[in-house]
Order: sequence, then C-alpha cells, then structure tokens
Amino acid sequence: MAEKTNVAATPVRAERGSLRFRRIKNSIFLSGLSVFAQLYLFQPVLPLLCKEFDITPAASSWAVSASTLGMAVGLFIFSLKADALPRKQLMGFAMLASAVLTLISVFIHNFPLLIAVSFVRGAILSGVTAVALAYLSEEVSTGALGLAISLYLSGNAIGGMAGRIIVMLIAGWADWRWAAVFVGVSSLILGLFFMKRLPDSKHFVPHPVNISYKWQQMGVFFRQPVIVLIYFAALLLMGAFVSIYNYTGFHLEAPPFSLPHYVIACIFLMYTLGVLGTMVSGRLSDKIVPAKLIRFFIPAIAVGLLLMLIPQLVAFVAGLGVFTFSFFGTHTLSSRIISQEAREGKSTATSLYWLFYYAGSAIVGTATGVVLTGWGWDIFISSLLLLVLGGFLLVFRAGKK
Repeated sequence: MAEKTNVAATPVRAERGSLRFRRIKNSIFLSGLSVFAQLYLFQPVLPLLCKEFDITPAASSWAVSASTLGMAVGLFIFSLKADALPRKQLMGFAMLASAVLTLISVFIHNFPLLIAVSFVRGAILSGVTAVALAYLSEEVSTGALGLAISLYLSGNAIGGMAGRIIVMLIAGWADWRWAAVFVGVSSLILGLFFMKRLPDSKHFVPHPVNISYKWQQMGVFFRQPVIVLIYFAALLLMGAFVSIYNYTGFHLEAPPFSLPHYVIACIFLMYTLGVLGTMVSGRLSDKIVPAKLIRFFIPAIAVGLLLMLIPQLVAFVAGLGVFTFSFFGTHTLSSRIISQEAREGKSTATSLYWLFYYAGSAIVGTATGVVLTGWGWDIFISSLLLLVLGGFLLVFRAGKK
C-alpha cells in the first residue's frame, strides 16, 4: 500500500490537452507578449528619437541596446540566483515591475536617463526569460515540450510584432510617449493575469544557492562543445536579427521606398511568419533531431537577407518574411538543443543561452548601425551575411559533436 501511495503522490508532468497544460501554455504565451513588447518598445520609433534628441541612428539604437544589455546582465545574475527563487513569483514580479518602469519612461526628457531606465527594465525583464524555459522543461511532459516552447517563443514573436506595429502607429499619429503608455498599461494587465492563471511549480522547490557550485556548473557547460557552439551561434544570429529590425525603418522611409510611417508599421506584420516559424520548427523537432533540422533554417536566413538587397518593395518584403520565419525557427531549435543538452542546472544553462542571445542584440545591434551610417545598406547587409555564415558554421560543427 505504501508503494501505491508514493506513486500516486508523485506529481505528473502536464500532458498535452490537459487543463494544467492549457493554463501553462496560455500564461507562458502571455509572458512572452509582455517581455518582447517592452524590451523592444523603442525599436520602431528610433527615427523619432533621432529627431527629438538630435542623435544619429547608431546612437538612437542604444535605446534598444540598453534594454537588451540589461537583459544580458540580469540573466547572468539570475543564472547564479534563479534556483533560490520561486519560478512563478519571480516571473510575475518581473512582469509587473517592468511595466511600472515602462510607464515611468513616459516622463523622461533626457536621452541618457532614458537609456538608464531601459537598462534597468531589461535587467528586471530577465527574471521572466531566465526561468521560463526551465519552468516548461520541469512542468511539461517531454512529448509536449516542443509545442510548449514554440508557444512561448510565439508569444515573443507576437509581442514583438504587436508592440512594434501599435507603437509605430500611435507614435506616428500622436507621440511615442502615448505609445509607451499603451505598452505599459497593457503589460501591467498581462502581469496580473499571469499571476492569477499560471499554475505553481510541482517539480521545483527553491533552495539556497551555493555560488561556488554555480560557478562550477557554468564551467561544466562551457566544457560541453555543443552548448558553447550554440551559445555563440545565438549571439551572432540574434545580432543579425535585431540589426534588421533596428534599421529597417530608416531604410524604408528613405529613397527608393520613401514610405510613410503607417505603411512601414505594416511591414512588422512579418512577425506573424516568425510565429509560424516557431510552430513549424517546434512540431518538427518532436520528430526530427533539432541539431540536424537547424541546418536547414539558417541558410534560409541568408536567403532572406539577399532578397533585401533588391531595391524593390515586393522583394524586400519577401526577404524580410523569409528572414523572420527562418530566424524564429532557428531560435526555437537552439532553445530546445540547450534544454536537452543540459541534464542538470537547466535554469543556469538557459539563462546563459539568453545572456549570449541578448549580448548579441546589444553589441551587434549598435555596431551594425555604425556600418549602415558609414557605408550604406548593401555593406550593412553584407556584414549580416557574414554573421549568419559564422552562426551556420558553429551550428554545423555542434551537430558533429
């Protein structure tokens, strides 16, 4: 009888179709919406920041890079401390506190101060990113994990898309500050809903963190070639991705396109293809080894970049669509590879993955702005192609390990 009681008392991971799984996937999806909408709040309005603060495109990109750099720093801190904090409470606090900072940014009229607040907001948002994938890998069954991860990343994509479109439209017709009000209030509501609906962890118990042990654990990860290669590939590929979306607005408002802001805003509907990319790659990764599947997605990123060299709007939009679909597919597969390779310390492994990911966004996203300003669009795209090639070579080598 004792044996039966113990078996019955053992928590079961959420299976696809169960009520618990639906609540998990819906809540995690909403967290992705909030994180990306806030993290890239200023990306679609960089041209407006240039005019208001009298700065260059590369300098304006710090409004975005500060957030992602804060995210990277926060992820490093949480990679040491996350296992001592309840998953749900950490994510909920991060969503609510970041929403408050987004609302505070409305009242800032000094660009360096705006950068500082963006940095802090990014660091706080890292509380969601640091443990979301770990939470899923702990609470969701293996057979449903690919779907759960793809839904979380879909939330990222839709949050990024909706945030960019709505912010750009509101900023074009009113002011970027009103756009920030909308994002801040919406994120506050999402945070409250998240805290109410996300199930508590059943397979994780917070425990005191031994910092020296965490350093040793990181050392173990950095001695695993597959994990290290995927980390650096994520840095390069995310750098290319955020660079495109940082500076596409500048390119499309200039000749030969000369598009108005409300048309440029529609370009960000390409993020729907990012959602499709996460769903397709997530489902395929349940059947095909992710390390092999990812080799087909990265070359497609390069194809999208090449199409964006053609000075015709149809070709540019098609290229942006291919680029976005393929990037999010690659990102989903990379996330799953890290989750599978890290047998222990999953939150630490995934936090380090996101650290490299957002470090690439911050560093490369600003550096490529200098390339664009100094040498123009064609050289800018060529530099991104080199980054994608580097990412492909790293992933290809990882698949050989």
